Amino acid sequence: MVLSLARPHRVDVGIASVSLLSGVALWALGLHAQTDRPLGGTWALIPLCVLACLSLLRRSAPQFALCGATLALVADQFTDGNLASIMMFTDIVYAAVVYGTPAAARRIPVTTGLITVAITVGFLAWFQKPQAILIGVLAGVISFGPATTGVLVRNHREAAEAAKLRAEQTALLAEMDRVQAVGAERARMARELHDMVANHLSAIAIHSTAALSLDDPKTSKDALAVIRENSVEGLAEMRRLIGILRDHTGDLEPTAAPTLDGLAALVEGARTNGLDVTLDDTRPTDGPKLPAPVGLAAYRIVQESLTNALKHASPGRVTVALTQRPRALTVRVTSPYGDPSGPRAPGSGAGLVGMRERTELLGGTFESGPESSPDGKVWTVVSTLPVDPADEGAKE
Repeated sequence: MVLSLARPHRVDVGIASVSLLSGVALWALGLHAQTDRPLGGTWALIPLCVLACLSLLRRSAPQFALCGATLALVADQFTDGNLASIMMFTDIVYAAVVYGTPAAARRIPVTTGLITVAITVGFLAWFQKPQAILIGVLAGVISFGPATTGVLVRNHREAAEAAKLRAEQTALLAEMDRVQAVGAERARMARELHDMVANHLSAIAIHSTAALSLDDPKTSKDALAVIRENSVEGLAEMRRLIGILRDHTGDLEPTAAPTLDGLAALVEGARTNGLDVTLDDTRPTDGPKLPAPVGLAAYRIVQESLTNALKHASPGRVTVALTQRPRALTVRVTSPYGDPSGPRAPGSGAGLVGMRERTELLGGTFESGPESSPDGKVWTVVSTLPVDPADEGAKE
C-alpha cells in the first residue's frame, strides 16, 4: 500500500478538527460511549486523536486510513470510548468506498456485511438472548451502513461523469459536423464562383489582350463587343451568386441554377468568344428527365471545359458530346492540345479540381488528359455521371 504524501484537503482538515474538538468536549463533560472498561480516564483520548489524524487522510489515502481506523476502533473498545471516535470511523468507511479504488469500493461493502453477520451470530451464540441482535445492528450501523451509502454516492458520481463525458463527445461530434458542413459549403461556393465567373473573365482577358496588341479598328470593335457581352453576363452571374449567399432557406442549389437545356446557348456563347465548337447531343428527347444535380454538374463541366479550351487550346475544332445510357450520362469534351498561337489567360488548375469534385460528389468517374486522335493530339475531359447513384453500373 502506497501512502500519498499530498496535502490534506481543506474539507478533511475541517472534519478532523471539528471531530477532535467535539470528542474532547464530550470527554470533558464525562459523556462516554461505554463504562466498566479496563482503561479509563484519558485513555479514550488516544483512539480519538488517532482517528482525527486518520481523517486527514480520508481522501488522499483512504485504504490506509480505513485500516488504521479499524485498529483504533478496536483499541477504543478497551477504554470508556467516545461517540466522536465512532462517528469518525463511520466517515472513514464511507470515504474509503467513495475515494478508494474500484476494487476497494466493491470489496469493502461485502467485507463489512460479512463482519456484521459474524458479530450478530457470535454474540447471539454467546449471550443466548435475542438482545444480542442489537449488537449486530449497531455493528452494521457503524460499518455496513456507511459502506453501502458510499457505494450509492460513488455510483451516482460515476454516472454523472459518464453523462458529462457523453455530452462532451456529443458536442465535439457536433462541432466536427459543423466544420465539415462549413467546409463543404465553402467548397461548393468556390466551385460556383469559379464556374460562373471564370468563363466570362477569361474571354474578357483574351479579347482585351487582342484589342491592345492589334492595331485594327474592326478587330478592336469586335473585341470590345465581346468584352461588353461577357461583362454583362458575368455581372448577372455575380448577382445570382450573391443571391445564393443571401439565401437562408437551406436549399442545396438555387432554383435559377442552369440546366442542360441551356447548353446550346452556352456553346453559342463560346463561339462568340472565338472558339470553333460543335455540340453532339445524342440524348433521347423522349427519355426520362435527368435529376437536377446531374444536369447542373454536366452543364458546369461543359462550361469549365470550354473555358479551359478558350484559355489553353490550340486553334482547331472543340467537340462537346453528351451520351446518355440507361443509368448514366457521359460528358466528353475534346480540344486541340498544343501551344496556342494567340493570347491566353492564366490558369490555376482549380477548374479541373472543381470538375472532379462535382463528379465524385455524384458517385461518378472523371478523367482528363492528353491523348492521340486522327486529327492530332487532343486534350480530353470525360465525366460519367450516374443517373441513379445506387446503380454500380453507372461507375463502370
